[in-house]
Amino acid sequence: MVLKLTRSYTNSFKGLSTQVWWLALITFINRAGTMVVPFMSLYLTEHLQFSLANVGWVMTAFGLGSVAGAWLGGKLTNKFGFYQVMFWSLLLSGFMFVALQYITSLTHFCMAIFLLLLVADTFRPALFVAVAAYAKPENRTRAVTLIRLAINLGFSFGPAVGGFIIHNLSYNGLFWIDGVTCVLSALLFVYVLNERKGNNKVKEEEVGEKGSPYKDKAYIVFVIALLLIGFTFLQYFSTIPLYYKDVHRLTEEEIGWLMSMNGFLIFLIEMPLVSYYERPRFSKYRILAISTLLFALSFFILNMSSWLGVLVIGMVLMTVGEMLNFPFLNSFAMSRAAKFNNQGEYMALFTMTFSVAHIFAHNSGMQLIDNFGYEITWYIMGAMLLVSIVFLILLRNMIRKEERGE
Repeated sequence: MVLKLTRSYTNSFKGLSTQVWWLALITFINRAGTMVVPFMSLYLTEHLQFSLANVGWVMTAFGLGSVAGAWLGGKLTNKFGFYQVMFWSLLLSGFMFVALQYITSLTHFCMAIFLLLLVADTFRPALFVAVAAYAKPENRTRAVTLIRLAINLGFSFGPAVGGFIIHNLSYNGLFWIDGVTCVLSALLFVYVLNERKGNNKVKEEEVGEKGSPYKDKAYIVFVIALLLIGFTFLQYFSTIPLYYKDVHRLTEEEIGWLMSMNGFLIFLIEMPLVSYYERPRFSKYRILAISTLLFALSFFILNMSSWLGVLVIGMVLMTVGEMLNFPFLNSFAMSRAAKFNNQGEYMALFTMTFSVAHIFAHNSGMQLIDNFGYEITWYIMGAMLLVSIVFLILLRNMIRKEERGE
């Protein structure tokens, strides 16, 4: 039984190109060093003494920079190619992370975080295009899943190590580690995926007229559902850590370990889970709806008891929902992009949607907590996820009509 499970697990990773594995390693190194973001709200409230309302505005600047970066990344990728965009994004954002620790005023911090995200998030649409270019069409969903595994494994290390650094040293150490790992990722990227190496050359074939994601009604419905899901999911990076500390009195180190559980579970389970449910007999839209419901339950359960165990149960519900949700959201976006021969704009809009969520999610979450408390906020988040399920059902019906030629 154990051998069968092990063989099934290893088989789910087979068939991916060497370049995709290198991209995954580079992403892991970069993400493992991203320790500032999970503790940003705590850093701003405790170290810089910002109010919750001011933290909300910082997070809005974070989101605006992310939107601008994703849009700019799509444009630059179309003009210069994914290789140049990814390298310069990693290198420059590394130096900017180090500089961020020296900024203490609200106005200057908002400006700095906007510019940092403007540079850093040009990486995201370029990464999607790189994965699509280096992976075979039949392996693209698993290739994206591998990149997600790298991100989540890095995230599982990041908060745990970050919490340890804060507890034993200071917040400033996080900025240095973020910056150094970005630079190391850039150097590794240019070394192992050098454009001049023959086996790293990518041919991008474009046949026929490009479709626009902004005129694709089904994709717009998909984007609305994605925005609602992203809005609520991002609470785990801002308001949820505050809830752990304010209500359940967890230390930064304990918060880091609890959040790290998410990354470890994803690393262990997501790839075989996606490989299993990727089979044609399973409805992708039903998987998306069920996984979104699990997201909603992860918020509702927080209001059911003051027992610390609900935090673990909520994290597990969110993690399972994430494992089934985001890979198939990515898969739908990539398949839609391929169908209408416009990967750049489709994937740019996909990444921009999460960036737009950043603009509103953190600030709205902070304002809701400040005015109504945590309990009402979690009910609102759960209700938004239920609304997103309605949009996913609408999307399924639209795609079915499209397939029938109606």
